[in-house]
Amino acid sequence: MKEEISVLITEEEVDKRIRQLGEELSRYYEGKTVQVIGILKGGAPFACELAKRITVPVIMDYMQVASYGAGTETSGDVKFLKDLDMSIKDKYVLIAEDIIDTGVTLAAVKDILKNRGAKDIKICTLLDKPGRRILKKITADYVGFSVPDKFVVGMGLDYDQKYRNLPYIGVLDFKEE
Repeated sequence: MKEEISVLITEEEVDKRIRQLGEELSRYYEGKTVQVIGILKGGAPFACELAKRITVPVIMDYMQVASYGAGTETSGDVKFLKDLDMSIKDKYVLIAEDIIDTGVTLAAVKDILKNRGAKDIKICTLLDKPGRRILKKITADYVGFSVPDKFVVGMGLDYDQKYRNLPYIGVLDFKEE
């Protein structure tokens, strides 16, 4: 099988939308410090690009959570591989996620952060794939783009750890050789 990628959202469109999200978030957090939590590995590029565009003080931290492994379908089994380095008690927390798909992983993350006493938790995702949502209660407060039910890569999103470095969002297709 040969992997082919077609561009779904260009690098210019991604940059423009992240800039807009940064402006919206800067207004929301005006006068406050926000603790941006990137979800590794996929959310790291988006979290960094987003943080650069937020004008209020930002503290960065990361969690690593896995539910996909090497496949294209979630296992439904959420594993926490790396925890936060700092406390979020009484903090304004922004979860920066690459994509909300089924909602299973993000629901687990949000529940843990809520139980740790965050003052306010918002979710900002680069991509939202509502057609795949299993947990309807999980929605993002800030969405970059809504995407169709296709397997997407780029800007941190991967297939078997490849393609995270693409500066655009592409659709991955498998072709017979």
